[in-house]
Amino acid sequence: MGLTKQYLRYAASAVFGVIGSQKANIAFVTMRGGERGRFVAVAACEHVFIWDMRKAEKVLILKGNKHEVTYLCPSPDGVHVAVGYEDGAIRIFSLLNGESNVSFNGHKSAVTVIRYDTLGSRLVTGSRDTDVIVWDVINECGLYRLKGHKDAVTQALFLKDKNLLVTSSKDSFVKWWDLDTQHCFKTMLGHRSEVWGMALLNQESRLITGSADSELRAWDINYLQEGREAGEPKEKKGKSLLDDDEEEVVDESPEERILSCKKAGSLLREARDRVVSMTTDAKAKILVCHGSDTVLEVFSVLPEDEVERVMAKKLKRAKKKARDAQCAEDAPEPVVERKLANEIVRLTNIKASDKIRWVDCLMCVGGELKVAMLLQNNTVETYSLKTSDKNPTGTQTTRLTLGGHRTDARTLAFSSDNIAVLSASGDTVKVWNRSTLQVIRTMACEYALCSLFVPGDRQIILGTKSGKIQIFDLASGTLLETVDAHNGALWSLCLSPDQRGIVTGGTDKTVKFWEFELIKDKDAAQKRLTVKHMRTLQLDEDVLCVKYSPDQRLMAVSLLDCTVKVFYTDTLKFFLSLYGHKLPVLCLDISHDSALIATGSADRNVKIWGLDFGDCHRSMFAHDDSVMFLQFVPKTHLFFTAGKDKKIKQWDADKFEHIQTLEGHHREVWCLAISPNGDHIVSSSHDKSLRLWERTREPIILEEEREMEREAEFEEGMAKGDEPVVPGEIKDAEAAPAAKKTIETVKAAERVMEALELYRSESRKMEEHQIACQSAGKQLPPPKANPILVAFGNVSPSRYVLDVIKKVRSSELEVSLLVLPFPYIPDLLSLFNCYVQDGLEVELVCRCLFFLLRIHFGQISSNQMLLTVIDELRTNTISKVREIRDVLGFNSAGLQFLQREVESKEEVMFFADATGRLEEKRRKRKKRERAILTIA
Repeated sequence: MGLTKQYLRYAASAVFGVIGSQKANIAFVTMRGGERGRFVAVAACEHVFIWDMRKAEKVLILKGNKHEVTYLCPSPDGVHVAVGYEDGAIRIFSLLNGESNVSFNGHKSAVTVIRYDTLGSRLVTGSRDTDVIVWDVINECGLYRLKGHKDAVTQALFLKDKNLLVTSSKDSFVKWWDLDTQHCFKTMLGHRSEVWGMALLNQESRLITGSADSELRAWDINYLQEGREAGEPKEKKGKSLLDDDEEEVVDESPEERILSCKKAGSLLREARDRVVSMTTDAKAKILVCHGSDTVLEVFSVLPEDEVERVMAKKLKRAKKKARDAQCAEDAPEPVVERKLANEIVRLTNIKASDKIRWVDCLMCVGGELKVAMLLQNNTVETYSLKTSDKNPTGTQTTRLTLGGHRTDARTLAFSSDNIAVLSASGDTVKVWNRSTLQVIRTMACEYALCSLFVPGDRQIILGTKSGKIQIFDLASGTLLETVDAHNGALWSLCLSPDQRGIVTGGTDKTVKFWEFELIKDKDAAQKRLTVKHMRTLQLDEDVLCVKYSPDQRLMAVSLLDCTVKVFYTDTLKFFLSLYGHKLPVLCLDISHDSALIATGSADRNVKIWGLDFGDCHRSMFAHDDSVMFLQFVPKTHLFFTAGKDKKIKQWDADKFEHIQTLEGHHREVWCLAISPNGDHIVSSSHDKSLRLWERTREPIILEEEREMEREAEFEEGMAKGDEPVVPGEIKDAEAAPAAKKTIETVKAAERVMEALELYRSESRKMEEHQIACQSAGKQLPPPKANPILVAFGNVSPSRYVLDVIKKVRSSELEVSLLVLPFPYIPDLLSLFNCYVQDGLEVELVCRCLFFLLRIHFGQISSNQMLLTVIDELRTNTISKVREIRDVLGFNSAGLQFLQREVESKEEVMFFADATGRLEEKRRKRKKRERAILTIA
């Protein structure tokens, strides 16, 4: 084997600089031993960060894989968080240890909403693929998929006391679903455009919806099964052509038998744009909503007794007014009409520091409302509001800003000792410690486009969009000087190899040379750094990038006319013109030995040139969008490119080969910086994140890399294949199976098939052995066991099949069984019979058995060979399930008896009874105190 060039792999190390991603919502969570309203969960690209708002620090990171987080929802018990991703997956994390043991995969595109039911045992998810799926959290499987919406689902809510679900969508419809029969029994058509938010109020007797206008519509819900007596005839109401279209409700069931919805009125918001998000506190006493501006509107939902008291006061005033103005004795009795504004009143408006993206609220003791907002400029703010005050105002309690930039970081630089990282954005420049990822310095600056550390790492220099050079001192964190360098944007600056000065290029068609100088101000005790203008090179086009060759003999300048001009540094005489790109060259770099120059262009190509004659060695199609940044790894001919296609790629400039792709960013990559020793890379993206990549000791073999890429493409194509058809299922039915075919389900089915093949071969071997023993008339030594069975501890073939089925994820079990060809089913049914007889995993076996019987009913019922097996299964399954049910019933009765015994001995109440009685005692005590105060 010939000697091959060895490359080392770069791996993702950390994500920092992002406080909260805009794609997913913000939610209050409760950590162990922590107070309510102290911790918030926000998405950070593919991860979820739990922030302690009091200390302004991260306390937990829930690590994702590679897809961006799009929604998160804490469980009712506060122990878990359900997280939805861009690819449609849902994972449930524990807040105790940050691990995820439950995952669901049913949606084809991004998850847009997640909601738990009251007990936390079921989960409903809506997606951009228009489907709504209900999941069983305890059994870790999908229950059913509800189809009916024609656009992305925006909200889904369980009803507490009834097995109903209400969903809203961008198709302008609100649908009511009966979860017992899994069908849509009512569609509300009262909206002209998308329904963006929805909330249930007044013990779920009122629905509030937010649309694309400034109106919040309210609907009264009347549950007809409760209100109508048995045998009472149903009211029939006609609809004329003159009726208002907004009141129209279409029933999809033959008769309106569950509930009716009637428009109760509307609330006008101050904002004129659409509702971005709308939510309530846990008891639905407070409603908050906002548009795409900086104002959060807070409404209070008054309790019924409060509304009646207000209406009684209004009626009293009306009567008094009528008495005063009464002229005739037969004047009619005044009537005060009850309006929606009497029930839902505006508390206050809270103005945030920037546009609000998501909001969550939490009602604490003493009537204190805590509000957490995720803003569009990578900031989290919390506000406190006393709802009991007459004129409540929101006061800002905390603001998370230190851990990230408000706008995208457009330039990065490493210090000479590989420890400090500089990042600069439109308003601030930050210096980070690479090992701890903590911010060392934050300084206000103008819109920065390029940057570098001054030799010695005590000062930094920025080039700005307004054409200025800004010099900062790191020790004091102050701006030393601002120098007017160019008349337009200063796109590029480069440190001279002799470290005595810099060169800058801007849109004023000039390249300027500067030297470092130490000067002493009048009142200052120490000298400070400044730059002195030495020479100017006038060009014909705007300068986009400028770079010295490491030997300082040449200088390369990329221009807006798509060419790169190379000049001699000492005389500024023209040397070479590198032309061939179809669009301007946005980035370039020269290798350490001044032999090669690599250029990256907006035409998506990278060209490698020789600096001796200016010949193009190779042109490579590098990215699917513009190449934004290019840099050589120090002391090598390897270089990295960053593109608008969200990828970072490594290339070999000698062999013209693509080495590896670093995937992780979810938006355009603006720039990157390689440490002087080449061990670390930092990249910046439009997703507000900074990512650190580390060089590992793992070698890269290019052939294996290409093979892995092909395998990944093949697996992706296999998973995207046609969905398996369930016999007897109607294609466009409202309810469908929840899970979907993925590469994991295909692999699980293959493992089950392999296990069944092994079981068949081992059974055949044992039969042949028995025949051989009978013909020999004596017991022969048993055949050698399969190595796989030996590796699993000499288990029997039938037990091995059960172990393989047990290892299939609960959420993927049905789809994996659906993929199994029918020839494997008879063996599987006979094995299930043995498992049930032996009492092995009866619940799992019954689940598999019933599913297989449902989807293969026709073939199984027409097969005479399976008649005895099915008959035995019927008898054994019923008896074994009854036996297990009796054991569970006995255990439950025993525990209840023990509870009563302990309560009678220690006079201690358990569980819900104790809580209920404590609340009753508190209410009585407060009533008594109010009565005493009234008497006093």
